[in-house]
Amino acid sequence: MPDLLPTDTTMGTLTLRVGDLAAMSAYYSVALGLAVIEDGSDAVVLGRAGRAVIKLEHAGHLRLPPPGQAGLFHTALLFDDRADLAAAVESAARHPHSSYVGSADHLVSEAFYFTDPEGNGIELYVDRPREAWAWTQDGTGHRTVVMDSLPLAPRAYLEQHLTEDAVSEVASRNAAVGHVHLQVGDVGTAEHFYVDVLGFERTAGWHDQALFVSAGGYHHHMAMNVWNSRGAGPRRDTLGLGEVLLRVPGADEVAALADRLVHAGITSRHTGEELRFEDPWRNQLRVAAGADPAGIA
Repeated sequence: MPDLLPTDTTMGTLTLRVGDLAAMSAYYSVALGLAVIEDGSDAVVLGRAGRAVIKLEHAGHLRLPPPGQAGLFHTALLFDDRADLAAAVESAARHPHSSYVGSADHLVSEAFYFTDPEGNGIELYVDRPREAWAWTQDGTGHRTVVMDSLPLAPRAYLEQHLTEDAVSEVASRNAAVGHVHLQVGDVGTAEHFYVDVLGFERTAGWHDQALFVSAGGYHHHMAMNVWNSRGAGPRRDTLGLGEVLLRVPGADEVAALADRLVHAGITSRHTGEELRFEDPWRNQLRVAAGADPAGIA
């Protein structure tokens, strides 16, 4: 039985539970240039170039999560190139309900950070070419990607990379969920679940404070940290993260993961084409067969 996720595993649509569906839909549409793909009374799906990126589910009966609770740290939206990233950053920065958090050159990527009106973290980023990433080994022998958080000046970045074409053609430009970063109670438990059970590979760590994992040699598809949530237990039923979706090539890969979950004693719901389960902090995960249409590498 394979113990790793397939090398072509990708992130799928990220689901958020929101208190004000109309306001949050307007924010993600205007601030991030996402188009409405499906519009219902209780949920809205938004994306780019026909590809779903964010699903907003109305949950007005729930409250915002308390400080220190496990859950979403940020959703990271990946763009094709610097011009597309700059257009998204410029749009988000101009929106009156955006909270700008910061920016960083991570060596493998260039990123800008915001918070949406209900406090959900957002990363907007572009990858550097894979051949430019550096890998080393950490003290435990793990192959580790070299990342950092170096200064990245927003104004200079926009002046250098923002183009009229990227701004005017925003609806047709690609975007996807590149990775999802979670808040958890402790890194050791996260590594056991996401690496030993799910089958991600560990790609980086940070002083027992953060863990980065991926499939197929990406710098990270998911990350977990304890910066605000060390010692957190299972999540309460609150607004915020609804579901993290992972996509694998086919039903055989879904079945292999279902077997690993059974062996680990983790309860799941397996329908053949998809698998639903929770991590140790009650974050909802779904693994589904088949790739999203119009994806970017």
